[in-house]
Amino acid sequence: MTAVVAPSANIEEQVELGAGTAVWDQVHVRGPATIGAGCIVGEKTYIGPGVRIGDRVKINALVYICTGVTVDDGVMISAGTIFTNDRHPRATTPDLRALRGSGPDEHTRSTRVREGATVGAASVIGCDLEIGRFAMVGMGSVVTRSVPDFHLVVGAPAATVGCVCRCGQPLLRVTGGTLPDRDDLTCAACGLRYTTLGGAVRESDPPS
Repeated sequence: MTAVVAPSANIEEQVELGAGTAVWDQVHVRGPATIGAGCIVGEKTYIGPGVRIGDRVKINALVYICTGVTVDDGVMISAGTIFTNDRHPRATTPDLRALRGSGPDEHTRSTRVREGATVGAASVIGCDLEIGRFAMVGMGSVVTRSVPDFHLVVGAPAATVGCVCRCGQPLLRVTGGTLPDRDDLTCAACGLRYTTLGGAVRESDPPS
């Protein structure tokens, strides 16, 4: 199965599209970049050079994914999400006489979104951090530090308010940003079981 690309999309040279991937209207993908199999890239999304996207990733409309970002398999990136890659951005050199280049340089920082994670609509993702496996970032959040596996974070800056199952359903809600130690968490929706210890969430019976 070949990729499906809308006529208005701009897919530059050295872009690899996996089988069954759909790229919709007015998407711009800069080369080199890799988008895996079975993905959806929504309208007016921008994907920068050097970006690597895994299989079965869903990217909604109006998403900005810049150089330095890696997205693992099964990730959901909701509409209007913005990634960043420079902690101290400037348009020009210090004397204001020349524009800084737009390509990657010593200031470029990386970000990784691990498998199964969800990034909520209109979120802003800082750089030099990681969003963990099956973590969930609530809509409108500003992520300034790494998010552990299975954690639910919201706010600006984003902070832990609970943890979630692989299926996305909340397992536990907390205040104060700290998960209590538990060995009896069971998802009411799908029955998967989890434990928490020292803030880390572990799967008791991960799907094979």
